[in-house]
Amino acid sequence: MRKLILIFSVILMGCVEHAPSHPPVGGMFSEKELAISKNRTKNLNIIEREQIEDWIKNQEEEFFPMTMNYWVNNKELSSQKRKSNGEAVSYQYDIYDFDKVKLYETPKKNINAVFGRFEELKPVEDALRYMEHNQEVTLLVPSSLGFGTYGDNGKIPSDMPLMIKLRLL
Repeated sequence: MRKLILIFSVILMGCVEHAPSHPPVGGMFSEKELAISKNRTKNLNIIEREQIEDWIKNQEEEFFPMTMNYWVNNKELSSQKRKSNGEAVSYQYDIYDFDKVKLYETPKKNINAVFGRFEELKPVEDALRYMEHNQEVTLLVPSSLGFGTYGDNGKIPSDMPLMIKLRLL
């Protein structure tokens, strides 16, 4: 009977929800910690913008700033018809670093994603709203609009700007 109680106790302890390793969004940060975080993000964004702009200057291909703080290789993209919430699109993209090394072999693909219910990187969603069928663009995305401070727990480390080759299917 004691063995049964011990086994049951061990099983119950395994079901206990553990506290997250970092505070949740909107969690327990003091005003000072929030100010430090905001300043860090602001300074990192300034540095990354300068680095991306310098990188662009050394490329044969032209890139143009979008209002959301990323760049695209299509000057006319933001003047194309914008898709509304509720419209569905299918797309795929590959992620590269700024040495043009592909980070994942298999492209990220999404079929019939609905605007307004996207669970995607904001620059990808923004560009897709303006793209036409079978159009391809390359996005240059600062880390704050990519995977940010935590990375993707895979091949994208923290604070890494990305190059995204996006195609509307």
